[in-house]
Amino acid sequence: MTDAAARTRPQVGFLFAARPEARINGPVQGSGELGKRGIKLLGLGLVASLALVAAPAAAQERSPLPERSQGWKDATNVLTISTIGVQLLMPRIFFSDPEVTVGWKARWHASVLAPSMTLLTTGLLNEQFLKDAFEGKRPGCDDTNQGYSGCRDFGMLSTHSYLAGSALGQGLGVFLVDTIKWSDGRLNGGSLAMNVGVPAALGIITTVGRTSGNWETGGQAWGSAGIGFALGLGLGALYAAAQRPECGYGGNLICW
Repeated sequence: MTDAAARTRPQVGFLFAARPEARINGPVQGSGELGKRGIKLLGLGLVASLALVAAPAAAQERSPLPERSQGWKDATNVLTISTIGVQLLMPRIFFSDPEVTVGWKARWHASVLAPSMTLLTTGLLNEQFLKDAFEGKRPGCDDTNQGYSGCRDFGMLSTHSYLAGSALGQGLGVFLVDTIKWSDGRLNGGSLAMNVGVPAALGIITTVGRTSGNWETGGQAWGSAGIGFALGLGLGALYAAAQRPECGYGGNLICW
């Protein structure tokens, strides 16, 4: 080793030793506390960053609330009640047996309450329970605005369309059985008009009103009407086949 190099090495060591404030050769006092504090600050920063990132997703913008027609709601309420009332008040029209006075007769039967009340009960069950099970959202409703005004309940099945369709089905079932079985195929225009024509007109207006008023989609309204029609047709035909339209030999107008 040369003399110049030997002289240089202690000078380097001296330089490092001469600067104790740099704390290069010894541990830094309080470094543990600073480290813990830095970790806490880093953790808080991460939490705040995650909160800022997640906030837009949590506060997803709510879809606009849909507008509904109150006028169509009131109208379809009246139409539905009217459709059911037609079936309750409509007499059984038939061509009487040769054993009694021959000709067309009309008899009112209290037993018509059986199919009518059955259909009405299923409609009430749908309104109270089945809608929540199906969870068919009304037009304009989605996960962001469900539960708010206009979207507080569901649209499937449509109770109005279901009851209107079921009344038409019941009337058609009664008309077919009274015509084919009890009148030997003789057609009565009054029975056709009141059992089928009037309920059909009221049912169509009711179903169109539910969609025009934006209360149900077309699929919900017409699908519900179809389900009601099928069930009403079966119950109406079964009732008419089981209940003879003639009250008996007494000739009473109301059959109990």
